[in-house]
Amino acid sequence: MAKHRIKQLNGDGANQEFDITDGFTMGRSQQNSMVLNSPLISRTHARIEVTDGGVVLKDLDSGNGTFVDGRRIVEVKLENGQVFMIGNFELRFEEGSSDDEFALYTTSSDSGIKLKKGVEGDVKAAPAKEIMQTMFTPSSNTVSAERVKDLQLRLQAVYEANEIISTEHDLHKVFERIVEQIVRLVPASNAVIMLLDSESGKLRSKYEYSTSENADIQVSSTVIKRSFIDGEAVLVYDASADSRFGEAQSIVMGNIASVMCCPMTFNQQHLGILYLDTRGTANAFKESDMELLVGLAGPAAVAIKNAQYHDELESDFQTTLRLLSNAIEMRDHYTLGHTFRVTKYSVAIARELGWSEERLIEVEMGGVLHDVGKIAIPDAILGKADKLTDEEYAMMKIHPQRGADMMKDCKKLEPLIPYCLYHHEQFDGSGYPHGLVGDLIPIEGRVVAVGDTFDAITSNRPYRDGRSAEVGLDIILKCKGTQFDPECVDAFVRAFKKGRIEPFMQRTQDDDCEGVVCPFCSAFIVIPLDSAEDDLHKCNVCYRMVKLQAQHDMFFAVLATAAESELDRSSDSGIAVKDDSGISVRRKKVEKTKKPKKK
Repeated sequence: MAKHRIKQLNGDGANQEFDITDGFTMGRSQQNSMVLNSPLISRTHARIEVTDGGVVLKDLDSGNGTFVDGRRIVEVKLENGQVFMIGNFELRFEEGSSDDEFALYTTSSDSGIKLKKGVEGDVKAAPAKEIMQTMFTPSSNTVSAERVKDLQLRLQAVYEANEIISTEHDLHKVFERIVEQIVRLVPASNAVIMLLDSESGKLRSKYEYSTSENADIQVSSTVIKRSFIDGEAVLVYDASADSRFGEAQSIVMGNIASVMCCPMTFNQQHLGILYLDTRGTANAFKESDMELLVGLAGPAAVAIKNAQYHDELESDFQTTLRLLSNAIEMRDHYTLGHTFRVTKYSVAIARELGWSEERLIEVEMGGVLHDVGKIAIPDAILGKADKLTDEEYAMMKIHPQRGADMMKDCKKLEPLIPYCLYHHEQFDGSGYPHGLVGDLIPIEGRVVAVGDTFDAITSNRPYRDGRSAEVGLDIILKCKGTQFDPECVDAFVRAFKKGRIEPFMQRTQDDDCEGVVCPFCSAFIVIPLDSAEDDLHKCNVCYRMVKLQAQHDMFFAVLATAAESELDRSSDSGIAVKDDSGISVRRKKVEKTKKPKKK
């Protein structure tokens, strides 16, 4: 049995691995099993013990503590892949594999995938690369017409799979089409696609197909391990014929008879596996079936990599949009959070209008940039507490055009221009910058106009307090058909009645409600009744992480640091910090009433 290990992830000696032996300790002293040289670390800081119940990490009453998922612990059972911190060192626990346990896999609770250990039986296996190279090598023997037709169908399947990757970035659709090609030509009962999760280092099920409805899919972890780790295409002709399978084991394995599995590899990097099996039918798969599977795994790997690149670019693009928006928000303290709230209102309106999910994503981006032109407005005007003069107001009115000018030379931003340029146009033609009337105003501008005005009415300004939601709704209704498009107003009213508007409104910490106010955008964040000080929560308006603090028996929120936010994102261990969890932590609890008290 392979030993459990601790891997150092950062600092001097990063990527070193240490086998966990009896009496394994970590600390600054050279006498420790793992020496961590830092003044933040105690001489003998922590110990790891292998028990019958699992591998346990214990803090040895260190000065600066041992942290798991951002929480200081006394003792905790470690899960495979779990990261913990001692001083400024990030360390990861990695389970050793054995004949009875294989820790490569993880499945979601609703995936319907059951991993079972099993022996391979009558097996043919070869490196997938070799099979790919020989897939289309002509046979020296005479080829029958039936064989030629079969080859044509398989070539067509590979060709169509390559067509998919040139046009589709939705991995689920890619996997669906690829599996369709496979099961059309191969007698498979089940098909599973698993991808390597970069965070946990485990394979996760991403797509499943089965001829049996509402049944769990049990797959052979032995076959998957061999295929993924060794990069082999594996064909098991008859698993039940192996003498190491007992009758009971066959039942547990779900009557798996024939199995095929091959890695999806891109530039020698194994991204995941394609797995197929039959139930109750031995010798169902042929070598030509395995060749087809390998031929389709190649395009699948390219599609996965393309999708990952696309997601990275899209994430960077979204981050850039938010940076632009933040630059404007931070210039005017009095309208802080306005952009995020208007975006949420606009998405709610567009959803009621029946816009597609793809278009709703565009609305969100357009809402974020609807006031980007304010970057051209002088601070003296933008932050003025008193009423603007006619000259100042004329200067303020140029911001939609300035925003459009900023975006016009970027092809990616072109679809977002209407949200910026037309959100101050009015349905009766009295708006700016072009005085457009009715349907001549692009619908994007008409949608944002309603959300923008509602936020202006209900948010605090230096010269007045924000009005209530009911007053804001009444004003919007009174301006229906004059200032606003009637259809957009009706959509806003429907969203309001469904509770899709008020949760995003600006609040103050004095509001009598169960939750806290985001310190960045002033949105209301609902918190559970069992919340405790230092808990982290995500604002669903500006997406920032906030940390709970307590004062006078009530909670308030402060912005979480970057390190705290990152720890929260990386936590997927499922550790529940409760009295009955078996984990002892040092956390200060705060007595709470059901509703926060007034300051």
